[in-house]
Amino acid sequence: MIALIQRVRRASVTVADETVGEIGAGLLVLLGVERDDDEQKAQRLCERVLGYRIFSDENGKMNLNVQQAGGSLLVVSQFTLAADTQKGMRPSFSRGAAPQEAERLYHDFSDRCRQQGITVENGRFAADMQVALVNDGPVTFWLQV
Repeated sequence: MIALIQRVRRASVTVADETVGEIGAGLLVLLGVERDDDEQKAQRLCERVLGYRIFSDENGKMNLNVQQAGGSLLVVSQFTLAADTQKGMRPSFSRGAAPQEAERLYHDFSDRCRQQGITVENGRFAADMQVALVNDGPVTFWLQV
């Protein structure tokens, strides 16, 4: 399971000109689900995303996690993160989970984060989404479990 996390001042996702998820300061989480992922990986990734210290403290050092900084999450499914790009000029998606399983684990991940008391907004699984963000920093990290 892969999370590309971006520290944002604000982020939103729209589908067919309708805003389906929107946050202020926090993390945009682009989530890729791979073939062998399960609930344990969703739990571990949730812990890493929520615990990752990438927000500035009073001294300007990255010492605070998203909850300590009072932020929210916008979780957007992105199957292309599971692509194999090692060969050729076209990505292979053979490492990605089947759509039904990926959707289940996408929602499982989001629910686990909500259970930790953080506000979580979502995109719409398998939809053609437009994601807008103001990347703060910019600060972007790839987390994988």
